[in-house]
Amino acid sequence: MAWMAWTWPTAAFFVIIALLLVTFTILAIRYPETPRVGVLGIETTRGDRLFITLLGSAFINLAWLGLVGVAQPAALLVCLIFAAAVFRWV
Repeated sequence: MAWMAWTWPTAAFFVIIALLLVTFTILAIRYPETPRVGVLGIETTRGDRLFITLLGSAFINLAWLGLVGVAQPAALLVCLIFAAAVFRWV
């Protein structure tokens, strides 16, 4: 049943996602927050902004693969800038 190539980058991706979810759960329990309204005009919490960041980063990486094709680490920089913007203004 080798339906997926489990490489170190693949494993690291899933470990980082799991750690983010655990961290944000602990933050929500220890430091509850009230939703805030950002540039999208909707109320968002930390978890909402994390979801928007992960979804947007997936699309950034797919677009990068389609347009550039290589040098995926450069897309990581774009994703980090996107994440900072989402957590600041959304």
